[in-house]
Amino acid sequence: MRSIAPLLAAILLLASCQKETVPGPTGPVQPPLPEHLTLGNPSGATTDEAQPTNYLLSKPQYALSYHRDQGKPNWVSWHLSSTWLGTAARQDDFRPDADLPASWYHVSASSYTNSGFDRGHNCPSADRTSTVADNSATFLMTNMMPQAPRNNQQTWANLEEYCRTLRAAGNELYIICGSYGRGGTGSNGYLTTLDNGHVTVPARCWKVVVVLPTGDNDASRVGSATRVIAIDLPNDNALSTSWGTYRTNVDAIEAATGLDLLSAVPATVQQTIESRTDTGATN
Repeated sequence: MRSIAPLLAAILLLASCQKETVPGPTGPVQPPLPEHLTLGNPSGATTDEAQPTNYLLSKPQYALSYHRDQGKPNWVSWHLSSTWLGTAARQDDFRPDADLPASWYHVSASSYTNSGFDRGHNCPSADRTSTVADNSATFLMTNMMPQAPRNNQQTWANLEEYCRTLRAAGNELYIICGSYGRGGTGSNGYLTTLDNGHVTVPARCWKVVVVLPTGDNDASRVGSATRVIAIDLPNDNALSTSWGTYRTNVDAIEAATGLDLLSAVPATVQQTIESRTDTGATN
């Protein structure tokens, strides 16, 4: 009878070379997504510099896909919960983002000067008041898009404030927003670009808000009855101040932008909530 020692040695050697995994109920446990991408990465953005039109910046305060050639984000995603709110003052320290590759053009605080467009926050300053550092992070120019003043200061701001009202009522929110198209009308008239062509003025600004009762395992808690607010605004100084006027559905925003929003939510739930236009309260 042949010795089985060589065979046992080979088995043990093979086992030692296998990549270690942590078993879960249905297989290996996958690492959790970053907080601000809990509901998905809408464009599959990565930190590959060879993809300059879809470059991922995952910051402690928010995540975004940056478009180098447009000088603004494709989208910005963040989680709004009580832990992000406090008493830190608005910093107003608009500045270039040092996290971009050094060889890229860095949009500056003066890139919008005298353009007739606001430096419009995607993730708002008032959603990040827990610490001075958190608030300051919202003033990086990679978090800005050119917005008509009436859009930014009234219609857009009214929805931002309503989101914080929902949070104060015992909810946590996942918010994704961005812009698309080319050409908007600010206080000085119609423009397609700023800063010698380095910053594209978008034609439309959009936002999607997912409202959940405060809890855990958030992506799995999104259900067919979950409230999802979606708006798509013209970047125009003559628009209505009522954000409810511009409600649409997630499917329509995906069709306009090519993004895959809420991709971490179960597919059957996505089909329901993404096709529905919100009819809830607006204040």
